[in-house]
Amino acid sequence: MVSMSRIGKNPIIIPEGVDVSFKDGFLFVKGPRGELKRKFRDEIIFEKKDDSLKLKMKKSTLQSRALWGTYASHIKNMIKGVVEGFAKKLIIEGVGYRVELRDKKLIVLAGYSHPVAMETPEGISFVLEKNSIKIEGIDKELVGETAARIRAIRKPYSSSRKPSRKSWMQASFQLSSEASTR
Repeated sequence: MVSMSRIGKNPIIIPEGVDVSFKDGFLFVKGPRGELKRKFRDEIIFEKKDDSLKLKMKKSTLQSRALWGTYASHIKNMIKGVVEGFAKKLIIEGVGYRVELRDKKLIVLAGYSHPVAMETPEGISFVLEKNSIKIEGIDKELVGETAARIRAIRKPYSSSRKPSRKSWMQASFQLSSEASTR
């Protein structure tokens, strides 16, 4: 019995103001916040009808069944990104720990003998508040990767190994629970 992807078999609704096109193995999504491009393998066929996009497998192989739902999720995230965008928030806790933005570099003071400079990736913007950094962009993967790279500068330390906010003994960059989309 061949299992079907519950995500892949549903049509993807394309909102008004968003243009989706497929050319030479690349899917282009244009919207009010920008444009995203992603390479897709040719094992999945894209069928665009009016305001929806349907994905179908060329052949029912193990590889194409695995990609079917994954590609549908990628496309939904691309559409959501160009319409709403994505954001993650990192909370900074600790005496003397802070971040600042100089030119196009994020400068992190995280208890080391030197500040750690990080280039701002293209398509990402930072909003700095008193004790937090908000990372915004239209590419969900890039927003998450940037948040992970910042967090990796000084990992959270918990002596009790509990996920409670009170257990952070040293200063840390903590991923906020409101870290989903805006």
